[in-house]
This record gives sequence, C-alpha cells and structure tokens, in this order.
Amino acid sequence: MLVLAFDTATPAVTAALHDGERVLAESTTIDARRHGELLVPTIERVLGEAGAALRDVTAIVAGSGPGPYTGLRVGLMTAQGLSTTLGVPAYGICTLDAVAYGGGLTEPFLVATDARRKEVFWARYADMRTRLDGPFVDRPAQVPVDGLPVVGAGADLYPDVFGQSDAPLYPYAGALASLAAERLAEGTPLDPPRPIYLRRPDAVVPGAPKRVTA
Repeated sequence: MLVLAFDTATPAVTAALHDGERVLAESTTIDARRHGELLVPTIERVLGEAGAALRDVTAIVAGSGPGPYTGLRVGLMTAQGLSTTLGVPAYGICTLDAVAYGGGLTEPFLVATDARRKEVFWARYADMRTRLDGPFVDRPAQVPVDGLPVVGAGADLYPDVFGQSDAPLYPYAGALASLAAERLAEGTPLDPPRPIYLRRPDAVVPGAPKRVTA
C-alpha cells in the first residue's frame, strides 16, 4: 500500500504519503489563494522526500470538503486526473474527518473550520474516528457547542463562542493519509472523490443582456 493524500479545502495546501504503517513524508503550506499553484509541487516534494515515484502510488485520497468552491475543486480534480493517469483508485474523505482524526480525542467533541461569510463548517464526533452529525454550515452562535471541546480553525476565529480551540487548526495530510490507510486496511468502503458543497459557489453565470431601447 502506498497512499498519496492531499487536501485543498482550507487555507492549508497539504500532501502526504503513507505506506500502510506510517507517514513517510508530509508537506503543508498555509496560503488561501494559491491552491492551484502549490498542490503539484507539494505532491512532488513528498514523493521526493519519501524516495518514491508517482507510479508507485496505489491509491489517491483527497479531502472532499466542505470548503470554498475554488480551492476544493483543485484537489478533487487533481485526484481524478491522477487516478485516470495511474490507473489506481481515487477516494474522497470529508475534510472535517481529517481534522477530527488529527485531534486524537477519545471523547465527544466538535470540529469547526472557517466557511467565510462569518460562518463555520462544523460536525459533531463521538471520538476521533466517528462522526455523529454533520457536516453543516452555520453562524458560530448557531452551533450547539453544549460545552464540548472544539477542534479547528473555525474555533480559533471565534473564541468568544467556542472557547479555547484544540489543535489541529487544519486537515493536515498526514492525518488524512493515516485515516485513509486505516480504513482501507479494515476494508471500510470509501467514498468517491466528490465535493461536499453546503452552499452555492459565489460565481454565477451572467444573465442575458438587457434589451436596449431608444
């Protein structure tokens, strides 16, 4: 097994390589505006650090969101393209699940990431592996925290609502790759690399031009 995992659903452009037992290499850059520019070099970097070639990869895993439309599609389109080129399967894992797994908590908690527009994407977990509810998008004050710990950058942005946030802030690819490798080893079915959109993209198709009258 050699799993290549990456996520572009948050400001973190992150990639990692996992051999079924451990993370061989991981690289992350925090830059919300350069997903398309940074992802391929990041993938090349982790392959180089691990001493592996792209042809050695046996599975591709991409974070499937929720996240902003533009950044999210960079990762998912790359996963689909690599899958076709290499002839290996591609999977999608909810980005919030990767944040949860990276947190390592064994008791109930929430994950909240920045959804912009003064909102957060969030989900509720029983532990680091088990999502109970979500994902959703809401204003911070609408999230039923109920005194639970909160993991993720969304909590870091709104400490007055969520209190002290727990690490990690982002869905680092090492956690994403480890979660994927664990599920693949157990035979747990994984979803295809399809985006989780919780609202419409900001860009819209222009309407027909208005008729000009004299």
